[in-house]
Amino acid sequence: MRTGMFALALGLLALRLLPVLPPVGWLLVLPVVALMLLPFRTYPLAFFLLGLAWACFSAQRALDDRLTVALDGQTRWLEGRVSGLPQQGNGVVRFELSDSRSRQDRLPQRIRVSWQGGPPVHSGERWRLAVTLKRPSGLLNFHGFDQEAWLLAQRVGATGSVKDGQRLAPARQAWRDGIRQQLLAVDAQGREAGLAALVLGDGSGLAAEDWRILQGTGTVHLLVISGQHIGLLSGLIYALVAGLARYGCWPRRLPWLPWACGLAFAAALAYGLLAGFEVPVQRACVMVGLVLLWRLRFRHLGIWWPLLLALNAVLILEPLASLQPGFWLSFAAVAVLVLAFSGRLGPWRMWQAWTRAQWLIAIGLFPLLLILGLPISLSAPLANLFAVPWISLLVLPLALAGTLLLAVPGLGSGLLWLAGGALDWLFKALALLAGQVPVWMPAEVPVGYWLLSLLGALLLLMPKGIPFRLLGWPLLLLAVFPPRESIPLGQVAVEQLDVGQGLAVVLRTRHHTLLYDAGPRFGDFDIGARVVLPTLRKLGVTQLDLMLLSHADADHAGGAAAVARGLPVKRVVGGETQGLPASLGALACVSGERWEWDGVVFQLWQWADARNGNAKSCVLQVQASGERLLLTGDIDREAERALLTTPLAVPTDWLQVPHHGSRSSSSWPFVQQLAPKAVLISRGRGNGFGHPHPQVLARYQHFGSAIYDSAEQGAIRLRLGAFQAPVMARSQRRFWRTPAIDAYQRPVPAT
Repeated sequence: MRTGMFALALGLLALRLLPVLPPVGWLLVLPVVALMLLPFRTYPLAFFLLGLAWACFSAQRALDDRLTVALDGQTRWLEGRVSGLPQQGNGVVRFELSDSRSRQDRLPQRIRVSWQGGPPVHSGERWRLAVTLKRPSGLLNFHGFDQEAWLLAQRVGATGSVKDGQRLAPARQAWRDGIRQQLLAVDAQGREAGLAALVLGDGSGLAAEDWRILQGTGTVHLLVISGQHIGLLSGLIYALVAGLARYGCWPRRLPWLPWACGLAFAAALAYGLLAGFEVPVQRACVMVGLVLLWRLRFRHLGIWWPLLLALNAVLILEPLASLQPGFWLSFAAVAVLVLAFSGRLGPWRMWQAWTRAQWLIAIGLFPLLLILGLPISLSAPLANLFAVPWISLLVLPLALAGTLLLAVPGLGSGLLWLAGGALDWLFKALALLAGQVPVWMPAEVPVGYWLLSLLGALLLLMPKGIPFRLLGWPLLLLAVFPPRESIPLGQVAVEQLDVGQGLAVVLRTRHHTLLYDAGPRFGDFDIGARVVLPTLRKLGVTQLDLMLLSHADADHAGGAAAVARGLPVKRVVGGETQGLPASLGALACVSGERWEWDGVVFQLWQWADARNGNAKSCVLQVQASGERLLLTGDIDREAERALLTTPLAVPTDWLQVPHHGSRSSSSWPFVQQLAPKAVLISRGRGNGFGHPHPQVLARYQHFGSAIYDSAEQGAIRLRLGAFQAPVMARSQRRFWRTPAIDAYQRPVPAT
């Protein structure tokens, strides 16, 4: 039976690897075939097929609930109920609508919307809203966060921005929102938002600096309700009943073990409801329930049995959970602890068990963090060594007790004041640690090296006495120092990142790296920190030889400061130095400057008579083994006319479309004289500027240019000097992604 359960888990997990879902007909055939195989010795295959069929069926339902293509970008009046806890900050209200409906169109069950300058919105209210709807999408880079997968795992069928609305009905049974308002109103020594995150799972009020500290020390799990919090509360209840029974204080007529397990599970469910009972909390409650059931009736089956059952139960309830990194990290952490403690040769003292647990989790999760592309906190073992007991034994009990006793004047608020003070001390200690030991973003590791590092981690998790156990260290370190990609002389590895409505292009020769523009920054949303810097580190870049900022507009230079803080930059050059941060020390673009790196020629140009920011863009031409690339920033038609009189106005293989495809650029003479074989467009999907303009696209099509658009295809890689076809991030097929579009086919006359 255990083999069958393992096969079922593999079938459910196989969904994560599928490039496309099987046709609906196959989803009907697979269960029939599985049932036919059950009576025979091939029953593991039957369980695998059953798991795969159920996972694919559930995923197909989620895909079918997405917004239709016809409604993408359309504004519709709809009605819906606010679910979850709305997030409010920086003048924007973000919330989810459930049970949405429109008089004319079928809408997804869950829609995530934002309302710029909107009124206060509370959970449980019904609203009538005018929403500009969008299909689930997000930035797509080779090494970045996959927003589409995350939205699908949340079963969000559409996103949108609210234009207008009116409240139809007040909130009903919005007790979680009421508790949040009370928590935010008390005096918790400035840590009211942290207590709301700890008690309710609402981290929207945490400042960006708080998130940076938590990520830098690997302690995010302490403020986001996870299995640790659920398990801690149920463990405390279990220990309380067991202690009362041990000292004769528990009623003898009540068997203590069933009552301890039942009360512990009830406490887990209550905390889960308080936290909103989202998928991670459901996963934790399932795991706690199965462990308690194992403790009550099935201890003879071994400790691995409840873990396997919990894995299957979670995936059956929500097969899309495997799309979330938290699913893999939580089960892997439990598996590491089970493997380490069940295989020990002798008893450990409490302090030994606690310190070894932190290091074993760090070693065990290291390969998983690598393959998931997540940053690795080098200070996490030390930080969790004191932060976990501080939160678990002090802050969390005080916060929960204070929340339950808020109705008692002075008592509840006093406990929350103490909890806030304890949490503030913890943040101060973590901030000191994060400043001393920064987070590490490892470079991309080849699959072979990753498999060896996984083998090394498994060896190190084995008990003492296992042969060749110490070989785990050199195998693990292979992933720390992977071989760097060797770029041939005379070639450039070019990657246009998907940064939305902005521009960032990474150019790497064998020994040098240049960054052309650094992506946008709007308020706290800094693409330089979120996309550009992590990509550079994943590519193995340790320093920038040149950061060239075409001009000072926020969509091109907004992320420059974050990049400069994260990596050493030898030289910064800007088309506009006045509008750039003084900390960059940017030098002015010198038109005609020419240099050579590793057999590749670079040349700058800037229109001398330019007056405004776009026209002053610093243009870069790159020549590699006879193949040319021209990066133009946001130059307009007048600047294009001036460029056509320079040596750069020659037939070009690759052209970055000026000003994201704006109608004010890409004039007919410019396109005709450069005659690009392919063009690169960097823009935001559904942007309000109408980029790229249909006439501009038709103009490039008229001259036979292939068009590659970041909004449609994600990040784009090409090898300049090798005369090869580019690679697009969206061409890496996943069942939740819309296939990449190779070129536009729009019947718009060229003018």
